[in-house]
Amino acid sequence: MIEFRNVSKKYNSSDNAAIHNATFKINKGEFAFLVGSSGSGKSTMIKLILKEEEPTSGKIIINGKDTTFLKPSKVPYLRRSMGVVFQDFRLLPDKTVYENVAFAMYVVKATPKHVRRQVPMVLSLVGLSDKAKVYPNELSGGEQQRVALARAIVNNPSMLIADEPTGNLDPNTAWDIMGLLNDINLRGTTVVVATHAKDIVDRMNKRVIRIDKGNIIRDEKGGYDGEI
Repeated sequence: MIEFRNVSKKYNSSDNAAIHNATFKINKGEFAFLVGSSGSGKSTMIKLILKEEEPTSGKIIINGKDTTFLKPSKVPYLRRSMGVVFQDFRLLPDKTVYENVAFAMYVVKATPKHVRRQVPMVLSLVGLSDKAKVYPNELSGGEQQRVALARAIVNNPSMLIADEPTGNLDPNTAWDIMGLLNDINLRGTTVVVATHAKDIVDRMNKRVIRIDKGNIIRDEKGGYDGEI
């Protein structure tokens, strides 16, 4: 699903590479954590996957296709295979929960009939069937992140990319969100979570790709600091 081949990323204003010679592969159906302290390179790696940034060198393969030199006009089609969740939710404040999720379907020109069928289904999946007519400012942080998750999966993406999805949540709510991500993964979606939440990584015992100063220093199943 995602493959980096000797990928480096260097920003013009820096002498050091944000990502240095990264090589790894995340297969279909995997759940993987990208971990590291702030500034380690996690967010840059996510931006490279999403084609928000271009690598300085190396190749990035997404769904079997070399996206390294993908034309800008093709990027939106690539992103349709990805659901994305951010730390700050990024919901549309003037739209209801239902409308926020439906908007993601209208962007890809889904039919109204398909929208009416799909949106209630994913709202049920994330436990928000009773919040469809509510606006984001009437929701808790955990509920807003559930809406963001529903929006990310409503078009049945092959992979879900979550960048610090629990960063603004209390511990109990964070676990609810991680449970949902695990359920989504069990349904067959590849899940990649960038985080520095050590307790979550330790308890979930999934594959961990650890980054330090742009270098991959560990890639194996276990906790944040090693096997558990």
